[in-house]
Amino acid sequence: MSHTASSPSSSRPPRARAVSRRITPWFLMGLLGLSGGSPGAQSLNHPFNQGVGTPVQGAAEAGPTLTLSPGLALPAPRADTPLPATVLAALTRAGVPASALSALVIPVNGAGSDRLRYQADRPVNPASVMKLVTTYAAMDMLGADFTWRTDFYTDGQIDNGTLRGNLYVRGGGDPKLVLERIQDTFFALHSKGVQVILGDMVLDHSSFDLPSHDPGEFDGESLRPYNASPDALLVNFKSVVLNFQPDPKAGVAYVTSEPPMARLAIDATVPLSRSGCGNWRDTLQARFDDANTIRFEGRYPQRCGEKVWPVAYQEPDSYAERAFEGLWRASGGAITGRVRVGLVPKEARLLHEAYSLPLTDIISDVNHWSNNVMAQQVFLTLGRLAPPTRQEARSAPIGTFTPLVTGRFERSREVVARWWRTSFGIRSTPPVLENGSGLSRNERITPQGLGDLLRHAARHPQSNKFIESLSVAGVNGTASRLARGSNSAARGNAWIKTGTLKDVTGIAGYVDATGGSRFAVVGFVNHANASAARPALDALLEWAASQPD
Repeated sequence: MSHTASSPSSSRPPRARAVSRRITPWFLMGLLGLSGGSPGAQSLNHPFNQGVGTPVQGAAEAGPTLTLSPGLALPAPRADTPLPATVLAALTRAGVPASALSALVIPVNGAGSDRLRYQADRPVNPASVMKLVTTYAAMDMLGADFTWRTDFYTDGQIDNGTLRGNLYVRGGGDPKLVLERIQDTFFALHSKGVQVILGDMVLDHSSFDLPSHDPGEFDGESLRPYNASPDALLVNFKSVVLNFQPDPKAGVAYVTSEPPMARLAIDATVPLSRSGCGNWRDTLQARFDDANTIRFEGRYPQRCGEKVWPVAYQEPDSYAERAFEGLWRASGGAITGRVRVGLVPKEARLLHEAYSLPLTDIISDVNHWSNNVMAQQVFLTLGRLAPPTRQEARSAPIGTFTPLVTGRFERSREVVARWWRTSFGIRSTPPVLENGSGLSRNERITPQGLGDLLRHAARHPQSNKFIESLSVAGVNGTASRLARGSNSAARGNAWIKTGTLKDVTGIAGYVDATGGSRFAVVGFVNHANASAARPALDALLEWAASQPD
């Protein structure tokens, strides 16, 4: 037996504001791969990195070779300070040389000397810490209240609950167009007289111009939602959420799913087993090889209790079509035609505008839960809605933007590079960006560059909103695993963005020290054994939190 099921109920994530009921911590963590381990990125000495640019000084001692893109010049290095003994001890226990570490601790207000500087001018792979660049650039250029728009058009007439014509949906890059918001929009269309569509529903993705994407190319994990590709009409992160509820009396686990997907049949039950929970996903022997079915040929361990498994839909290019049709019918709507991809014709008239959550809510999800595809949506938007240049701004009203036809990664890289030079000056080494999320083998930034950004952000009129978008060490988000010691000075006093790839671990953010000062803290380990060196970054954070005035 199979089904297209309704969703289970869930609780909201901590600190989230105006978020979807279903976008819960387990879902967002599942999108990142955190519920089943961190993303297994390829090694930094992957062939992509070989023979490109100039090797970074000292990289050979650190293990994998890090490289600079051509044209990225290193500033004159400043003198290093000794590493704290606790940091060195943690590196030794991990079997990682000190040369693999780059760190910076500086007062946010710029007063006083650096508290710690160690290889801070060396470009490193920052993993997801690169999201700080994307989210702060968006805060600074677009504004905290910026919203995206999804527009609904028609070329027909509405008569007594029936639209005689096509309904067109043009995506504007909304990073969080999730189920509840689509359903609310459909109810709004119902209230405007559109319950039956005598025509097609046409989905327009043309606001972004993106290269083809293989979701398994990065690390072979094509079903991990953190590998989902950006899209001008990104629907529910292109993911299907499977919920397993065991019923021992019936001898089966009942399977429900969301969203309702047109033409997708999912097995409604799976037999129970008495084995340990362990690697329960493997014991299910799930089959995702057919775009029209999800099947389970194994068993579900009864001891697991209720579990949730977010998976990337196996045919992502058709996800929006299937989800829009399923949600439209689930909302009580009917359609005689089909849901398909196309363009909005010039003669179509605007019927409804659906606005996104404000940018502050979006960057909170990006930084708090390290959502990759949302970060890429924001990054692409920077290229599509870039502020005018200084020369253009002389004649442009404040707050206006120059709209471009499409968003492209290369355009976003140009916009952020120009913003970086304007904001931090030519002496600050700009980052090397690929997609703005850190899910990359060639993105690079220096700890000093991040220190410049953190200081700049602390002086921003919207600084509190930016800082609040970060996880609190030892409390929530991806930083909850930090500052767990019983006498931690950093717990509850540090706002941190974390980053993890196979050969990378990193942190960056703010810490309020016991002496009363606020510091910007940056630390990275680029090494084949980076995961074992996480305690060294925890020790760095504790050391910074214990600083006197």
